[in-house]
Amino acid sequence: MDQHTILVVDDDKEIRDAITIYLKNEGLHVLQAKDGLEAIDLLTERQIHLIIMDIMMPKLDGIATTFKVREDKNIPIIMLSAKSEDTDKVLGLQVGADDYVTKPFNPVELIARVKSQLRRYMKLGMFEGAKKSISINGLLLNQETKEVIVNGENVRLTAIEYKILELLMIHAPRIFSIDEIYEKVWNEPSYNAENTVAVHIRKIREKIEINPKEPRYLKVVWGLGYKIEK
Repeated sequence: MDQHTILVVDDDKEIRDAITIYLKNEGLHVLQAKDGLEAIDLLTERQIHLIIMDIMMPKLDGIATTFKVREDKNIPIIMLSAKSEDTDKVLGLQVGADDYVTKPFNPVELIARVKSQLRRYMKLGMFEGAKKSISINGLLLNQETKEVIVNGENVRLTAIEYKILELLMIHAPRIFSIDEIYEKVWNEPSYNAENTVAVHIRKIREKIEINPKEPRYLKVVWGLGYKIEK
């Protein structure tokens, strides 16, 4: 993992430095930025594999920065938030964050989440025996290039959105419960995962469906979970 570069974005220098120490102890390379504007500049200059970013920051906050990053990059983003910022956490997921950790955080938990996100982002062919591409009624997922195409148009998904769609398409039309989706995609036990999964499902629908309120592909089976309709 020593080749991976993590960008830590927080206006509190003590928090930045503490996280940097934890990450460096794991053999990771670390860059720092004190606000979203500095983070965007670094992303244009350096190769970054994962971002840890505070929500509340001056100049450009974590929400706005995540939205801007997602215009052309799919690297994992872990947001840091205070317990009082539940609404912001949901908004962060909606604009493209992959995970969040609540302050004050446990260093062991933060490192575990970093490693989990890096494994998902860097590893090709997450599901064994999968074909290189899957096509269902005009919805095409290319596992080699990680592209998603709907009726000939490229769709930009975040890393987590892609993995959810990949899971459902590989096994279509099998129904996956919320807990199953979380455990297979996040690779950790499900705990109060309903809101987290629901936010990502909604974002996928907004990107692949003509009418997200009447989805053609990503269907809910009430009381059971989600599936891709063949």
